[in-house]
Amino acid sequence: MASGMATASYELRFDSGRICLDLLATTHPEERLDSVDHLRAWIARSGLVPAGTPLSGADPSWLVGFRELRGHVDRLVRGELDARPADAALARVNAAALAAPPAPWAVRADDGSLRGRLHSPPGRAELLSLIGRDALELLTDPAARASLRQCEGDNCPIVYLDTSRGRRRRWCSSEVCGNRERVARHRRRAALARA
Repeated sequence: MASGMATASYELRFDSGRICLDLLATTHPEERLDSVDHLRAWIARSGLVPAGTPLSGADPSWLVGFRELRGHVDRLVRGELDARPADAALARVNAAALAAPPAPWAVRADDGSLRGRLHSPPGRAELLSLIGRDALELLTDPAARASLRQCEGDNCPIVYLDTSRGRRRRWCSSEVCGNRERVARHRRRAALARA
């Protein structure tokens, strides 16, 4: 794996609680899906396909398709959070979800156990269908929909599913945005103490 690929892979986030929300996180703090190789890394790490699935069919049209769907899912999710229906985005996500998802296939491993594979290499429309379906399932499930949160971190656009006990999670990541808030609070207290 090239060093650029390892770095991009390291910076990808998969902590929002849903694959469609993880796709939204690829825009922050900068564009993460900036090449076909980075898109392949995101697809592999996201769990959309079983480990080791060849994604040799991925090309620049995949990058365009994933970014377009990401924009529609973003408008749809934020519209729902802000009580501003985004019906044009809903129509596009519905359309993406119509394609048949990749067909699972089980194979016997050398040790005799079954391993998950796909029946054939996945196409772009099949993978986009999985993301579209995930977004629709999220927004039509009342319990999941009620757990959607916008990160309270300064300038953080991440939306996540709050599955914490008591549903009081404030940040997309305690280690990132939560830590920034704690440091800022400490600095404010220290400045007040010096004044």
